[in-house]
Amino acid sequence: MYKYGQWEETPKDTFFRRYRVLAINPGSTSTKIAIYEGDKERATQELQHAAEELLPFEGQPITSQFAFRKDAILAFLAEGGLGVADLDAVAGRGGLLWPLEHGTYHVNERMADDLAQGVQGDHASNLGGLIARELVAGTGKPAFIVDPVVVDEVPDFAKITGVKAIRRKVISHALNQIATARRYAEEHETFYERINVIVAHLGGGISVGAHVKGHYLDVNNALDGEGPFTPQRSGSLPVGQLIELCFSGKYTRDELKKLNKGRGGLIDLLGTADLRALEGRYLAGEAEVIQVMDAMAYQIAKWIASLVPAFQGERVDQVLLTGGMARCRPTVDYIRKAIAAMGCGLTVYPGENEMFALAKGALRVLAGKEAPKDYHGRA
Repeated sequence: MYKYGQWEETPKDTFFRRYRVLAINPGSTSTKIAIYEGDKERATQELQHAAEELLPFEGQPITSQFAFRKDAILAFLAEGGLGVADLDAVAGRGGLLWPLEHGTYHVNERMADDLAQGVQGDHASNLGGLIARELVAGTGKPAFIVDPVVVDEVPDFAKITGVKAIRRKVISHALNQIATARRYAEEHETFYERINVIVAHLGGGISVGAHVKGHYLDVNNALDGEGPFTPQRSGSLPVGQLIELCFSGKYTRDELKKLNKGRGGLIDLLGTADLRALEGRYLAGEAEVIQVMDAMAYQIAKWIASLVPAFQGERVDQVLLTGGMARCRPTVDYIRKAIAAMGCGLTVYPGENEMFALAKGALRVLAGKEAPKDYHGRA
């Protein structure tokens, strides 16, 4: 009954203990929180932080918001009649650490130091591990991060560029990428370590990754806009024309950086990143919208196909689409048709599953199915 999802809860966890995990995912203007008992979500909330609340922290490192965010989380727990003593573990969204392998990591002192210093950049996700560690301090309970954005298992040869001074960096939606691949494996009664899939996370940023029998062997740097253009990012650009634009005097350095990430993509081309509105205009036959949306879908499909060499001649089992944009039917239909020649199917998992992925990473460790990893800092 448990195997086939028909196990009903009982007053006492006689056979299958339901560990209680708090998942924390800090964003730039919000903090997502969820409590899981086993794989069941018991409570969830997205705390929106108004501009006036964040105003005192303007111009300061993200760590200046540490106490403010932690207090909001404690208030959420108190509203549900819970305290840290009622939890078995806390899992926070991993931040911009030094590159590491995929997995669930203890938030140790070195990791906390690197998150606090922002060794690879200042980002709201840096707060996830710091708050998780603080919440369980002195309790003996574990604090984890799971598959942070800096998961890097890409071989060196795939990072070489034609300019000696530039090596590709790997920063992506690793948490949702790997969670989606694991979900596909579970649904097909196998394991992440036994499948070959290409996962495309389609959101404000887009990452397309090759997952080869449990290894995340190639993916574009979604943070810096490498890859297809997106609702908000320019994507990879023709180098010669980009150099000319940089020295044209038309844009300042800051304006160019904003055009690359934040004001590029659909915002620059169509004036909006609202996919629901654009889908309506697409279906209504608006020529400019159709042309641009199809161009984006074409680039996504092209990037998917470009990852075939990462499998070294092995068959790709499936292409998986996930993220908010995976709800956009015209885009999904275009990609499905464009990659048909690859000879593998396409499965769509709309939306982001990051909160559940955080909880599941912690649950695998608590249940003894996976050993937690230790962070050692810069290699």
